[in-house]
Amino acid sequence: MTKRFFLGAGFLTLLFCWGSSSDAQEQEFKIWPQGLPADAKALTPKVVENAKKRNSEERIFHVQDPTLTVYRPSKADSNGCAVIVCPGGGYHMLAWEKEGVEVARWFNSIGVTAFVLKYRVPRRDPDRIHWEPMQDIQRAIRLVRGNAKKWDVDPTRLGVLGFSAGGHLSVMAGVQYDTAAYPKVDSFDELSCRPDFICPIYAAYLADGYRDDVVELGRLVEITKKTPPTFLAVTWDDKMRGAQAALMLAELKRNDVLGELHVYSKGGHGYGIRNSGQPVSGWKEDLANWLKSTGLTTSR
Repeated sequence: MTKRFFLGAGFLTLLFCWGSSSDAQEQEFKIWPQGLPADAKALTPKVVENAKKRNSEERIFHVQDPTLTVYRPSKADSNGCAVIVCPGGGYHMLAWEKEGVEVARWFNSIGVTAFVLKYRVPRRDPDRIHWEPMQDIQRAIRLVRGNAKKWDVDPTRLGVLGFSAGGHLSVMAGVQYDTAAYPKVDSFDELSCRPDFICPIYAAYLADGYRDDVVELGRLVEITKKTPPTFLAVTWDDKMRGAQAALMLAELKRNDVLGELHVYSKGGHGYGIRNSGQPVSGWKEDLANWLKSTGLTTSR
């Protein structure tokens, strides 16, 4: 069943698709209902065909029309904090269940409203593999912020969390928010796309050339005094990603930006919030404590 809602003072009509949950807490809507930005690159029919064949409930290999799916805690549990979740997958696909749906439901368990972003995959531009997903995350932040009252969330406590490539995207959201990734579409685009906090989890591609095998931060990772508070989690045995995260923490400290980094000895990459039998499986509890200690989940 579908329904149409007219949101806020804007004139944007969003198409909602009710999820299968019995309490109708899950809803999906398009973030570009009037069409993608003018510079959107097209995939070849063969790439589209092959990607669609690989789509499943667990993994999504083709997204042409990006969406947000809303997961809401009960009214009694809601604390007003909100987060946009960006699944990983190398910008080739989205680990939808493991790094999206499961994470959103966990956020609900601590009173946070979660919005899972279905950003464009596979890669369109080999030289800027994050560009169109960055358009999607900037647009998503503005839509959530512009409809904060509707979702009963605080527009000043809206963060982004992502895994792997989605972790890179969360970093880009936090450090490149002044970069106009697309021309204004409507009144929502007058709002800030700067997240109030970011949580890169085993973030990939933080070096120039999207490399994970060097100890450096790339030119796009521009930490300033206006960079949002940041929580990072990674494992020591995940290529050079732990060292890159440490460099990012050092830059946060140098700019007097609140940061917290957890580097666990073992665990590799791609575990989501599932129990791997390693200490890294406790990263979500560390995140919950950080959110509480900063007041992000305790004020209303």
